[in-house]
Amino acid sequence: MDTPYIPPPDRGLEMIYRDEALLVVNKPAGLLSVPGRGEDKQDCLLSRVRYEYPEALSVHRLDMSTSGLMILARSKVLERALSIQFQQRKVHKRYLAVVTGQPQPDRGEIDLPLITDWPNRPRQKVDYDIGKPSQTRYRVLAFDAANHCSRVELEPVTGRSHQLRVHMMARGHAILGDELYATPAVYAQADRLLLHAQALRFTHPVTGEVLSLASDVPF
Repeated sequence: MDTPYIPPPDRGLEMIYRDEALLVVNKPAGLLSVPGRGEDKQDCLLSRVRYEYPEALSVHRLDMSTSGLMILARSKVLERALSIQFQQRKVHKRYLAVVTGQPQPDRGEIDLPLITDWPNRPRQKVDYDIGKPSQTRYRVLAFDAANHCSRVELEPVTGRSHQLRVHMMARGHAILGDELYATPAVYAQADRLLLHAQALRFTHPVTGEVLSLASDVPF
């Protein structure tokens, strides 16, 4: 039986950047990026943004459990221009996570092919035969010996579904509060998934300016 979708209260948009071409909004954890299937899954970041900006279009998504920066375009032409940047891997993304244990070495790249685990959707899994190439760079920022967990900076080179969550789990360092990939004990260590899309760097589709945007980590 599916867990009921209970979105967080709407306390207004946390706008990080806004101009005539695009919006960058901080998505709270527990909120869908776009509408899901069913009337009970219509409350999402896109619908909340469209209440104030009816023309807004989604350019990319974050997992429901992940918080952080999302870009929305203000026209179809700009949505396409921004989507191409994502497709060509010209959008630099940086996440902050808290994971169990202490990754060794303290920085590196995880290169594990991923594919949908069809019998257990929406879970993904590592599959060396038919998985799609997937790379994540990581850097340990701090280790908390008392709680046996680490604060880690993550940079996805590719953009597979659940990539950061699966890569860290596969290395034995699941993200705290991860209901899909952590053990029950690690899941119980936090009241939410401790994964935040902290920073974005991309080229403005109209001005050509390089935008570097960041938001505070809420944990």
